[in-house]
Amino acid sequence: MSEEILLLPKIYDLMVWLTPKLGLLPRKYKYSLGDRIINALLTILERIIEARYSKKKAHFLRQCNLEIEKLRFLIRLAKDLQCLSIRAYEYCAEQLDEIGRMVGGWEKQQRGREAPPAADNSGVSEIPEV
Repeated sequence: MSEEILLLPKIYDLMVWLTPKLGLLPRKYKYSLGDRIINALLTILERIIEARYSKKKAHFLRQCNLEIEKLRFLIRLAKDLQCLSIRAYEYCAEQLDEIGRMVGGWEKQQRGREAPPAADNSGVSEIPEV
């Protein structure tokens, strides 16, 4: 089964699980840190959908990887500010790690497909080594 098929439900499930927890953040963090985390999750979901339907998938997957890295730091900050429990942080970190590996694998696969063809040396004859 391809990674793109498994990736969408994976990020969606993380969003469904994490969104209620972000609603419980203290007010001083809810509208800054909480909103940033939700926006990062939405951006990742959007980039995955764009990659799925685009001819230049690697471009969107690269952007998705960048958003995942930003999200990792936001989640870590939420844990360090004691807005997320250690267990919630561990779960998010595991899910983001798996999502990141899936996106990275898909991106690597696409880079091979989207790479420009090698130069054709059909007019040049090789000189045999002596």
